Amino acid sequence: MALKRSVSLSLSYKIMESKKKLSKAFDWFFKRPRYSGFLVFLILCLVGVFIVYQRYHIVKENEKREMSNILTVVEQNIDQSLKNCYTTTLTLALTLNDKGVPEDFNHIGAKLVASNPTIKAVQLVPNGVISYIYPMEGNEAAMGLNILKSPILKVEALRSVKNQKMYFAGPFELKQGGLGIVGRLPVYKNNRFWGFSAVVIKLDEFLDSAGIKSIDQSKYYFQFSKQNPVTGEEEFFLPDKRDFTGKYFISTHIPDGDWKLYLIIKKAYTLHLFMLIPAILSLVIAILLGVFTTTLLRKPAELQRLIHNQASKLLNSEIKFKTIFDQAAVGIGHVDTETGVFIEINKQYCKLLGYSQEEMKEKNFQSITYADDLDEDLGFMEDLKAGKIREFSMEKRYVTKNGEIIWVNLFVSPLWKINETPTTHISIVEDITLRKQAEDLIKKSEVRFKSLFDDSPIPLWEQDFSEVKKYLDELNLMGKDPKVVANYLYEHPEVVSNCISLVNVIDVNYECLRLHKIGSKNELTKSLSALLDKDSATDFVKILMAICKGEKKFIMDSRVKTAEGQYRDIDLRWNVIRGYEETLERIIVSTEDITVRKINEKIILNSQNKIRDLVNSIDGIVWECNYYTLELTFISKKVEDILGYTPSEWMSDINFWENHIHPDDKEAVVTAFRNIVNDNEHEDSEYRMITKDGNIVWVREIINVVFENNRPVSLRGIMIDITKTKEAEKDLNNSFYLVTEQNKRLLNFSYIVSHNLRSHTSNIESIIDLIEGSESEEETLQMIKLLKTVSVSLNETMNNLNEVVNIQTNISLISETVHLKSYIEKIKNILSEQIALKDVTIITNVDDEDTLTYNAAYLESILLNLISNAIRYSSPDRKPVIEIKWYKKNEGHILEVSDNGIGIDMKKNADKIFGMYKTFSDHPDSRGIGLFITKNQIDAMGGNISVKSEVNAGTTFKIYIR
Repeated sequence: MALKRSVSLSLSYKIMESKKKLSKAFDWFFKRPRYSGFLVFLILCLVGVFIVYQRYHIVKENEKREMSNILTVVEQNIDQSLKNCYTTTLTLALTLNDKGVPEDFNHIGAKLVASNPTIKAVQLVPNGVISYIYPMEGNEAAMGLNILKSPILKVEALRSVKNQKMYFAGPFELKQGGLGIVGRLPVYKNNRFWGFSAVVIKLDEFLDSAGIKSIDQSKYYFQFSKQNPVTGEEEFFLPDKRDFTGKYFISTHIPDGDWKLYLIIKKAYTLHLFMLIPAILSLVIAILLGVFTTTLLRKPAELQRLIHNQASKLLNSEIKFKTIFDQAAVGIGHVDTETGVFIEINKQYCKLLGYSQEEMKEKNFQSITYADDLDEDLGFMEDLKAGKIREFSMEKRYVTKNGEIIWVNLFVSPLWKINETPTTHISIVEDITLRKQAEDLIKKSEVRFKSLFDDSPIPLWEQDFSEVKKYLDELNLMGKDPKVVANYLYEHPEVVSNCISLVNVIDVNYECLRLHKIGSKNELTKSLSALLDKDSATDFVKILMAICKGEKKFIMDSRVKTAEGQYRDIDLRWNVIRGYEETLERIIVSTEDITVRKINEKIILNSQNKIRDLVNSIDGIVWECNYYTLELTFISKKVEDILGYTPSEWMSDINFWENHIHPDDKEAVVTAFRNIVNDNEHEDSEYRMITKDGNIVWVREIINVVFENNRPVSLRGIMIDITKTKEAEKDLNNSFYLVTEQNKRLLNFSYIVSHNLRSHTSNIESIIDLIEGSESEEETLQMIKLLKTVSVSLNETMNNLNEVVNIQTNISLISETVHLKSYIEKIKNILSEQIALKDVTIITNVDDEDTLTYNAAYLESILLNLISNAIRYSSPDRKPVIEIKWYKKNEGHILEVSDNGIGIDMKKNADKIFGMYKTFSDHPDSRGIGLFITKNQIDAMGGNISVKSEVNAGTTFKIYIR
């Protein structure tokens, strides 16, 4: 029972509490009839607005859905028409044959026009010139028009070529009259642009076929537009061109012609008027009920207010004051005005000074005040007691219990009335020590900053760009792509001028005045725009771009004009002061004068260019590389003339030099180069390199080690093309060798001539002596016959010597391209009887297309001598076989003639094989002149001959031909 009673009492208590809260709520409303009436008005207005809004939203959605359906149907109709046009142009393009000439154009064009009523004409436009039209009647004016030279038609025609798809140009005035659209499909033949396949559509019929006129004309109307490709302005083509921006409309974009189709409500405010009546009715009802509620609750509220005022007067002001006094966040003290003793003091006051309340009550305010502030404080107190002031406040210092000095903001109010004797007063103190310390730091910082700013050796500006940023934000340029911002600012120079005028120059230092040749800061801040010329304004655009991009720092080289009209180059650094990143209210701009540096840079650059030009004019490849990494840092342009490679090609490959040295020279040259690096020595060498086209170039390279501070830093060298020198040297050596050989042959020839002629003359002389001493006619006739034999031998000797002389003295031999195999066949024909007689087999390993550049007579003589000798000195023990080969070796070719004849004893005859009148067998036809002549002919052609032979095995001759 006790438990039930307890629960019952608890529930009763909660119900009573709820009733009390509800009663308080009702009391609040009863006491405030205006608020209650306004609340009723507000609630009813919100309900009415909600109902009207829902109704408006439903009606608007229905209307929007209806417009969207209409626009979708029209768009689909247009899309279908354009697809039909695409099919037509594609079909028309297929009439082109392989030569790019249309076949059955009029026949196919008639069918295409008949099958698509929207199309009024079809065209073929080779190379941009309208050359084929169907039907021709009524379209004669368009014939021969070059659309690629028309400034109006060219832009859209080239657009279809660029995108490689069909594009509908227009609407525009057609040459044949009327407003129309031309769809052009670019046609390509063999991957080359041929021209266009085009259709012509009248605008009215095009829009009629789309179903524009089938809508409810009383509610909606259409508008058709396109951006003019030349002016960039939007043009409208339907009759009703009134401004419809105030009306509700929807639009769609048709990409095939970049058109825009609008569907617009004719009566823009019908829907608003439709909703106005319910809204007014709801407002009137809300006002009436609000006024009624206010009137109904006004009298109870007045009675309640009287009761509340009486109750308020009965509140204990002492308790209220005590609560505020003890719980205040500031120090509050009740002080005796005459003695300054603290009568009562709160905890916060004691906490500030470090004393307890008891200790503070034994002190007066004079004892805790800092000595330097006491006189001012007492002066205020005297004025307060004299009635000159009714309150005062001051910033003063207190000395705490541990001797520290703190700053406080003191507020003093008297507790006596005017003209009464001063008794006590209230002192309120607020700890401002931290604020004072911060102010001191700020002052010191400002002084330091001002000193650094004014005395800086670099010209400095302090500027405010906040208005500039706001202006750019109004233009919707903040955060945009820098290219978009740049294009806009260059197209609207007045915007740049406005931005310059919006820059507020807060301060400039003395160095800035000296730079601009201006006497005062005021004069400089007023003439900012005058200091910026066209180039400076362009640089200012870069600052505006940086602001739009959100950058906080910006560095660039610029140029300014002084007050005297001189131009100075500057290093401009634009920095936002920390804390002002969002507003840009404080910007520090340094404009260091770099005119002298720029002049010096130009001098250095000109000097470098002159040196580079001088280096490039040197007839050799000048280069420089890092001593340690061997990475090339410079190479002159002459490398392209000598080796065929550009400097960039050489420098792109660190191993380029090694890779292009001739293989036969590479090891020695690379080793020598490494010795230079290791020993820091000068090097002068000659070697071969491979050019870009595969040729060989001789170079002389001189390399030096460059030292700085007794330390090697780089290698410098020059490669001189000595190919011509080497060729001349080679020619000289060849000439020397040839002269030496000729001298040897001449000496040998003189010995032979001397011996042979002396032998013959001695024989003739002896025979003549015998004739003179003959005793009978028969003996004389016998001696004469013998003399005739000697004469014939002498004549033969003279002919042989004459042939040798002709070979050695012929310096103008004519060489020509000859087919080797044809000459071999010719020799075989000449020796056919001997070949048949001895049943000789000749094996020819020579291709039909094998050729060589040689003197034809010499080649025939050489082949005849070698092959005839092989037949003549064949072995009687075996069938003669002669093999002729032609093959390449190194940089030349070898003609090899071998046989299986009797051979030559090389041990006995190796040194006299090619001697004149040297024979190595007892054959009756051996005369010792054939090989001598062959050797001289080969030498005269710059070649060489070698022999390899073995007795009774055969002989092989190799002729080396260059």
